[in-house]
Amino acid sequence: MARTKITSENDARQAICEMGRLLFTRGYAHATAGNISIRLNEETLITPTDACLGLLEPESLSKIDAQGTQVSGERASKTIALHRAIYEQSSQLGIQTNCIVHTHSTATVLMSMLVEQQAGKELLDPITPYFVMKVGHVPLIAYARPGAPEVIDEVTLQMRDYSRAGTPISAVMLTRLGPVVWGSNPLEAMARLEELEETARLAVQHAMLAAPPLKPLEEDQLQALRSQFQARW
Repeated sequence: MARTKITSENDARQAICEMGRLLFTRGYAHATAGNISIRLNEETLITPTDACLGLLEPESLSKIDAQGTQVSGERASKTIALHRAIYEQSSQLGIQTNCIVHTHSTATVLMSMLVEQQAGKELLDPITPYFVMKVGHVPLIAYARPGAPEVIDEVTLQMRDYSRAGTPISAVMLTRLGPVVWGSNPLEAMARLEELEETARLAVQHAMLAAPPLKPLEEDQLQALRSQFQARW
């Protein structure tokens, strides 16, 4: 099971491999798409580029030092710059972030394609209480090629803007690519990713039925979740 407490580099390596296997076997990751990282002190461990998350080996993980230089392991994922930017921005905003997960999970990608033409759109409305409580707002990031530097600027801008509004985010949606989700530990990050994907699956299945739009939770219902569970919505 993905871990809540990481006390050593070995723990971090094992946790990344465990997460990869779980995400792969549950169908949230496929082929060689997606990546996982853990920040340990000033160093970052991240999955190698073109690695299958279901077949990770602890010794193959890429290790990046505080200056952003790779010091060991196979060649790091092309999204390492985005991961490092999220860790840095989280630190500046006072948000504890020690694990980041990015997948190309099917329902979220499809949902992003359904709503991408709507400027300023978030991926999902607040349609279930656990989405509100465990995930929160998920801004849609306009499509750019994998690894594009402009994505970093947009993600960090969204992190700052939502924090200033009093609703700090823990996920963004890269249009046509997949969600990037972060948390204080591997278990939190993975659970958040799963909740996001399952909520998107619910919305996509509803859309396929050509049914009337799903009704979001009412303002008083959202306020109850804020008051009782400190939901950031």
